Amino acid sequence: MLALLAPSVMFTALFFVLPLALFMFRSVDNPEIQTHLPRTAQVMQGWSGKGEPDEAAFAAIAADLGALRGQPSLGLIGRRLNYALPGARGLLTKTARRLPIAEGASAKEALIAIDKQWGDPALWGVLHQQSGRLTDFYLLTALDLRKSPEGELQRVAPDQRIFIDLYGRTLSVSLTVTALCLLIGFPVAAVMARAGKRAASWMLMLVLVPFWTSLLVRSTAWVILLQNEGLVNKTLMALGIISSPLPLVFNRAGVIIAMVHVLLPYAILPIYSVMKGISGNHLRAAASLGASPLRVFRTVYLPLTLPGVAAGGTLVFVLSVGFYVTPALVGGPGDQMIGYFIAYFTNSAVNWGLASALGAFLLIVVAAIYLALGKLVGFNRLRVR
Repeated sequence: MLALLAPSVMFTALFFVLPLALFMFRSVDNPEIQTHLPRTAQVMQGWSGKGEPDEAAFAAIAADLGALRGQPSLGLIGRRLNYALPGARGLLTKTARRLPIAEGASAKEALIAIDKQWGDPALWGVLHQQSGRLTDFYLLTALDLRKSPEGELQRVAPDQRIFIDLYGRTLSVSLTVTALCLLIGFPVAAVMARAGKRAASWMLMLVLVPFWTSLLVRSTAWVILLQNEGLVNKTLMALGIISSPLPLVFNRAGVIIAMVHVLLPYAILPIYSVMKGISGNHLRAAASLGASPLRVFRTVYLPLTLPGVAAGGTLVFVLSVGFYVTPALVGGPGDQMIGYFIAYFTNSAVNWGLASALGAFLLIVVAAIYLALGKLVGFNRLRVR
C-alpha cells in the first residue's frame, strides 16, 4: 500500500507543498540587509535599539554604502528599507554618491553633514529592526500594523489601513457568492435529479458548457452584457421594468453576478451527485406516514442533501476568495479582492514578502473557516461519496 501511495505523495510534496512552503517563507525572509550591509547588520545586532548608536554604527554603514556605490544592489537595499521608511532609498543613494569619508574624519559627523536624517533615531530604529535574518515586517504590514522605532506595535495611519478592510471585502463577496450559488444551484440540481435520463443529460451538458470557455472570455462577456447599452439593460427597458439603464458593471453588483455565473457549476455538481443517490423510497415512506410535502422536504430530503450542499458551498467559497480576473474586469477600484493585491505585489511592485504575507493570512482564514464548518456539520459531510 505504501509503495502504491509513494508516487502520489512525492508528486504532491514536490509540486504543491514545497512551492507553497517556499513562497510562504518569503513572508518572514529578510536576506537583503545581512547580504549587502554585513558590517551594519553585525553592529545592529549588538545594539539595544534605543537612543542613538555609537560611532561604530556610523562607520559600518558608511563602509557598506561605499562598497555598494554604483552597484545594482544599492537600489535593492534602498527599495527594501523604503518599505519600512519612505525616503530611505533616496537617502542611501545620496549618501553613497558623497562617500568615501576622508581618512581620520568622524563617520557620524560626515553622514549627518550629508543628510541630517542620519541623526534621526527613527532611521536607526528601522535599521535595527530590519537587520535580522528573519522579519515580522511583512506579516505586520498585512495586518495594518507596524513597529515604532522603540519596538512597540502600532496601527498604521488611517489613510494606510487597507488590508483589514480588504480581507473583510473578500470574505463578504465570497460569502455572498457562495450563498447565491447554493440558492440557485439547489433547485437546479433537484430538477436535474428528478428529470428523465435524456433530459438530465441535456441539462448536465448546459451546466458544463461554461467549463468549455476560458474564464477571461466569460468575464469579458459579462462586461458586454451588463453595460448601459448591453443586452440586460436593453431587455429590461424594452419590457418597461426600468426607465433608465441600471449600473450593473464596474461595481459590486457586476462582480457578484459574474462570479455567481462562473462558480455556479461547482455548486450544482456536488449537490446533483448526492441527490442522484437519494432513494425515493425514503420520501414515499415519510409521505405515507402523513408528512406534508414541506415536512418531507425539511425533515427527510434536505438533511440527506446536506453533504452535497456542504461540499458545494465549501468548493465555491474556497475558489471565490482567490478570484482575481473577474473582479479586475467587471469590478471598480473599490471592488478588488485580495487576489488582485497578491498579483500586484508579486508582478508589479515585486514585493514578494508582502504578497506572501497576504497569501499566508488568506490561507489561514480559509483553513479556519473550513475547520469551523467541519466542526459544525462534520468533516464527513464535506466529502461527496
